[in-house]
Amino acid sequence: MAVNHLNSIFLLALFASPLLFSTAAEPQEVEMDAPIWRFQQYLKINTAHPDPDYAGAVSFLKDQAQAISLQTRILEFVPNKPVLLLTWLGSDPSLPSVLFNSHMDSVPAEPSKWIHPPFSAFRDSNGKIFGRGAQDDKCIAIQYIEAIRNLKDKSFVPLRTIHVSYVPDEEIGGLDGAAKFVGSKEFKELNVGFVLDEGQASVTDEFRVFYADRSPWGLVIKANGAPGHGSRMYDNGALENLMKSMEAISKFRESQFDKVKAGMAANSEVISVNPVYMKAGIPSPTDFVMNVQPSEAEAGFDIRMPPTADPDLMKKRIVEEWAPAIRNMTYQIIEKGPIRDYKGRPLMTTTDDSNLWWSAFNQAVAAAGGKLAKPEILPSTTDARFIRQLGIPALGFSPMINTPILLHDHNEFLEDIVFLMGIKVYESIISSLSSFVEESQRNMI
Repeated sequence: MAVNHLNSIFLLALFASPLLFSTAAEPQEVEMDAPIWRFQQYLKINTAHPDPDYAGAVSFLKDQAQAISLQTRILEFVPNKPVLLLTWLGSDPSLPSVLFNSHMDSVPAEPSKWIHPPFSAFRDSNGKIFGRGAQDDKCIAIQYIEAIRNLKDKSFVPLRTIHVSYVPDEEIGGLDGAAKFVGSKEFKELNVGFVLDEGQASVTDEFRVFYADRSPWGLVIKANGAPGHGSRMYDNGALENLMKSMEAISKFRESQFDKVKAGMAANSEVISVNPVYMKAGIPSPTDFVMNVQPSEAEAGFDIRMPPTADPDLMKKRIVEEWAPAIRNMTYQIIEKGPIRDYKGRPLMTTTDDSNLWWSAFNQAVAAAGGKLAKPEILPSTTDARFIRQLGIPALGFSPMINTPILLHDHNEFLEDIVFLMGIKVYESIISSLSSFVEESQRNMI
């Protein structure tokens, strides 16, 4: 087991249990391997799109929860897309609860590109556990339950009620998953005060934490023009107009990327625009007709907007520069989720002492021997945006340090020692957040 690269403070915390200093090596190994075995079993359930096995995932997670006497509830807002809700009642259920969220689905994997089958959960001699979803985000799904299991074994009693939610469809936008759940009366009844959702691995010995996501837009631009002979040069051809748009978009993309390359902004702090497809030309039985200029052309772009960006200014740019009607162009913006909260504010969670939840979370990580890096905007998108839309503080966090970032990549893996360490971190977080009381409430207890 390769552990020499790990933060020594975390190793001390992890190996400080009587179990790991036991002289009975065989029982010790069995106890250590039990959470890892459960992690592997969950990884083996193929929840990759386009046909995720949600029933298998829910059944497995429900069994694990009931084994430690958690309340379980299955909600289904869209047929065959269940939400599993676990509950550990606090001693004072009147206080706002704490919710820990994870999504069950995964992106597809290409088995031929993996050194071990993506749903084998193979554990090699260095402790690397390979599997689609190992980092994104089946690790935290099991770590939540394992941390609660350990706290129950220590007779810990939470003050606030703790909920754990497992939702579908995050990888395809979450509109039939977290969005439906968060907008439901069942969610409102949970009286949620704070949420932890997924984050990303850190290549350093500091944990990454995310206070906002970039909001995704899909942009489709269509150009029309008269068809013409391939030899002619004339104005306002469909492909000519689309190429002008591509040039304008490319210049904007370059201006944003220059800020990143110059160190003026992080990748997640700028607007990214990336072309993802183009359709044009007249097909022939063997290829394309080469002597006809087409009358229609279309291109699609993936846009990611940081919460600091002005969506109205972006729409103005699209209308005036990228798809002007005077060039026979039309466009469609597909907004995949909210970009402002219910009060019209950017979807961001405060990460300073004015947010008492942030202070409690920060202290909990420190109590576990960890250190947080500077809070970031997540470059991609998670279900946390639906939480923030309601004005509820939400952070993205996955306790993985000294780990390559492999979400959606071939050979996604997580080391067993990092997985076990994450359980200890969540023990501290769950116990601290569920015991957290604001000063005004403290005086009433």
